[in-house]
This record gives sequence, C-alpha cells and structure tokens, in this order.
Amino acid sequence: MHNGSTEMKKTCNRRFRDIINPVAPKTQGIASADLTGGWPIAAGAGVALAAGTVVLNHLNARRAERRNPPVGTFVEVDGVKLHYVDRGEGPAVILLHGNGVMLQDFEVSGVLELAAEQHRVLAFDRPGFGYSARPRTTLWTPAAQADLIARALKQIGVERAIVVGHSLGTLVALAMALDHPELVAGLVLLSGYYYGTARPDVVPASLPAVPVIGDLMAHTVSPLSGLLVGPVGVKASFSPAPISDKFARMPVAMSLRPSQIRATAADTAMMIPAAVSLSGRYGELALPVIIMAGDGDLIAHKEKHAERLINHLSNAELRIVPDQGHLFHYAVPANVVKAIDDVMSRTR
Repeated sequence: MHNGSTEMKKTCNRRFRDIINPVAPKTQGIASADLTGGWPIAAGAGVALAAGTVVLNHLNARRAERRNPPVGTFVEVDGVKLHYVDRGEGPAVILLHGNGVMLQDFEVSGVLELAAEQHRVLAFDRPGFGYSARPRTTLWTPAAQADLIARALKQIGVERAIVVGHSLGTLVALAMALDHPELVAGLVLLSGYYYGTARPDVVPASLPAVPVIGDLMAHTVSPLSGLLVGPVGVKASFSPAPISDKFARMPVAMSLRPSQIRATAADTAMMIPAAVSLSGRYGELALPVIIMAGDGDLIAHKEKHAERLINHLSNAELRIVPDQGHLFHYAVPANVVKAIDDVMSRTR
C-alpha cells in the first residue's frame, strides 16, 4: 500500500549517502594511549583526522559544482555577484527561495517552468546560496538581501514585479516590498515565517555561522551531519505529504558545501530578529498579497504565522493547501502560478 512512498524515502536516503564518495582514504586504528604519554599521539591523530575531513569536504564541494554548473547568468552589484535565471516573456515575476536550498527549488518543483509560460520569471540564488556571493563584510539580513536584489533588478532593467518568496525568502520579499515599494507590485508568500516565535532548533542550527568555530564546523563535521539528518529534514518538510518524486532532481550536494552551510546557518541566526523587526511594519503594506500555507506545515506552523499575518495586512488573502506541508509547491505548482496571476490582476 505504501510501496511508492517507501521507495521514495529509500531514494532520498541514497542520494544523501552518495554525495560523499564511499571510497575514502583508509585510516589506521589508533591504539589506546596510556595516561602519561599517549595524549600527544591522540591529539595528533585528531588533528590529522580533522585535516583529512577538511580536504574531503573541499573535494566533495568541487565535485558538486562540476556536476551542477551555473544554470543562469550573473549580475554584479557593488562588487557582489548574483546568479539568476531569466526565462519567459511578459510581466516580471521574481522568485526568492528559502533557506538551505537555491533557485533550483523553484525549477525542480515546476513553479518556474509554469510561471514562465505567461511571465518573465527571474529566479535568484540569494547571497551565499548556489552561485551567488556572500561577502563577510556585510551582515546579510533579509533587508540587506532585499536591497541587493532590488538594485540588481534595476540594473537588469526590471522596473516593477510580483515577488514570490518561499520560507525564509518571504522575509526578503516583505523587506523588499517595505523598502522598495516602487519596485514591488504585489506579493505571493509561501510557507513563511513572519513572527518571532520560539524555535529551539535555531541555536544549534546557527552554530556554523559563529566566527572561527563555525568555520571549523562548516569545513569538518557539518557536511557529515548534514548527510545524516538531511533525509529526516526533507521528510519533515514534505510531511504530512510523502516526499515528492521531483525532489530526486534537487542537487542536494550543493547545499552541503561549507560556504552554503555557513550561509544557511547565518540566515537561521537572523531569522527571529528579522521577523521581529519586520513584523512591526506589516501594517504599512497596502499592495495585494496572497499568503499560501500547507495545512500540516511542521516548519512554519500556519496558526502562528500565515493565519496571524492575514490579520495585519489590509489587502491580503489566505489560501490553505490541504494535506500538504512546508514544501507544498512541489505538489501544486499550478496553484502557486494561479496566485501569481490573481495578484497581478489586482494590480491593474
């Protein structure tokens, strides 16, 4: 009865396991050290193991990039390179992905292709994700990311657009609407985290963003722990629905590069303070907004976020997707495109 779902889970688990080459250099067993003189040997072995892990993760990151080269083009804004795809013709639509992934999330789910049938669609790798840069000289809050992408759009020649954000990308979309109202004609918000609610997972998930120790983690243990917990996180993101077959096409190895692990952790660390800051301004928004949420979302519970946000916006509509979770756009990409069209119709 559940053979299809079981096979998909097995496939997802295999994809995470296969990211790291199973043929790794063999290490010799370390004999137990005595209490008086063995600790230098153990310490040296630990350093060697850490160094080997750094090298292995570096090689895996380069291999991931060889297998998944840039799919779009680049625009440079104040020395920061942003990677994006530009497809279709018609009124402009901007797609901003969530945390941990990249623009391929919209491509694999089918949203990008469907939207491009009637619109000019620009999907960005947000700073630090995919092939977009994330200089450490800037604190990349959602507002800072919104400002960079807004300037990129003006440089590209986009004067006004519907902006679609998923998960943490909704905070970037909201910041863009608040700080660049001349650019944003309307919003479609998917599975968003909008208010500063308690999240016990934030502290451990933010550790790779801590200076020095975070860099060490991102280049050693974090990619390996990502392999272990990745399948669990994917399952939770789709729950209560099964993992979509489409997800097998997601280049998950790109998400486990040290640079993207650090970007993911930094975005996680800034999520709550950014939501607290932006939520005080939601009442300023008068543009048309459609909020979409999975009825069973385990990541951004609709009761705490989507159903609360609808009460703070003057020109918004809430659409709940039944029997779906955080990644509902994989199951109903046509519903997302319908929301884009409906928002666009309300801007005329």
